[in-house]
Amino acid sequence: MTMKKPELLAPAGSMQKLKTAFYFGADAVYLGGKNFSLRTFADNFTDEELASAVNYAHERGKKVYVCANIFAANADFSALEAHFRYLEKIGADAVLVSDLGVLRLVRRVAPKLTVHISTQANTLNGEAAAMWRELGAERVVVARELSIAEISEIHAAVPDLELEAFVHGAMCISYSGRCYLSDYLDGRRSNRGACVQACRWNYRIQSTEGEHGEWYDLQSDGRGTYVMNSKDLNMSAHLKELSEAGVSSFKIEGRMKSEYYLATVVNAYRRIIDAGFTETLAKELEAAAHRAYTTAYAFGENRDTVSRDNSQTRGTHEYIANVVSYENGIVRAEMRNRFFEGDTLQILSPSEQFGKEFRVEDLCDAQGAPCSDAKLVQNIYSFSCPYPLHAGDLLRRKNEKK
Repeated sequence: MTMKKPELLAPAGSMQKLKTAFYFGADAVYLGGKNFSLRTFADNFTDEELASAVNYAHERGKKVYVCANIFAANADFSALEAHFRYLEKIGADAVLVSDLGVLRLVRRVAPKLTVHISTQANTLNGEAAAMWRELGAERVVVARELSIAEISEIHAAVPDLELEAFVHGAMCISYSGRCYLSDYLDGRRSNRGACVQACRWNYRIQSTEGEHGEWYDLQSDGRGTYVMNSKDLNMSAHLKELSEAGVSSFKIEGRMKSEYYLATVVNAYRRIIDAGFTETLAKELEAAAHRAYTTAYAFGENRDTVSRDNSQTRGTHEYIANVVSYENGIVRAEMRNRFFEGDTLQILSPSEQFGKEFRVEDLCDAQGAPCSDAKLVQNIYSFSCPYPLHAGDLLRRKNEKK
């Protein structure tokens, strides 16, 4: 029996990122409206944009899942009801929820709208999964704290329930994303989508001795003071095990990440899946900025999940430009980072041109005048390229080693 190819699910913090995700091979995206999503600081989508996103996806045989996974208060339910009715009307492929009351509401007011259970619900066992299925959910995003073996047990217990699992991206230091740290320190409610990522901060401790007390830096083996800063998840080498365990959707984190990050990661996972999990593209997943990687709890207890550096690595490559058009050996591209005549650029594309390099020659500005320095952000520059490119391809440059 041939195993069904798992879905590749990508984040879409904006319409442009949605288009990028689909162009580079995502089967579906998850996104949020202006309310009820857990990413307040993403661009997110108005009602009109949600309808456009669904239409754009369906025209290409793709899917759109809408997040409404806040921990709801009584005051939210009137607006939630209108939101769910609207999502059903425009044909959204599913809504993600984490709250029992919200699930009850959506089943009552929008019975044709498919429901997925968010990772915020921290589903850790087969009994909980069975309950969600009995209440009408078609899919559960399993808790990030589970091992592959535990996921397999859930699948065996509820085989008609789809399982979705995060495979790549930032990890939350708290249990299944349920955190109060941001609320306490900055007044921004993390479980309402306004997390300030206080876990990424540099912390100090103060002595209780003396009138004012002394301040001390926290240290950990001389590597830093970032005691709650999690590493990034990377399961690219273990997708086959996840698929065999019953995971039918591989989820990439990152509605707040850049278009370049999204293109890089989606392209890599698409190629790994299409190759039948025979390659990992480990070097490719180093190309965009990220923290040190971890497989988290996929193989059981893991006490090495904290990133002791204060920030991300910058990645092996720098995002340079978006391809706008290509004709007669000339590429027109929108500049994102400064580049020069003579630079060597690399192609990021879902096509066979992926990874090929060429030298920038015959560089011209937006008016067609020859120049040597592409320094104006988002201006259109043209230059020769020996490889046929397409609108949507990205160009990048290898970072110099320091």
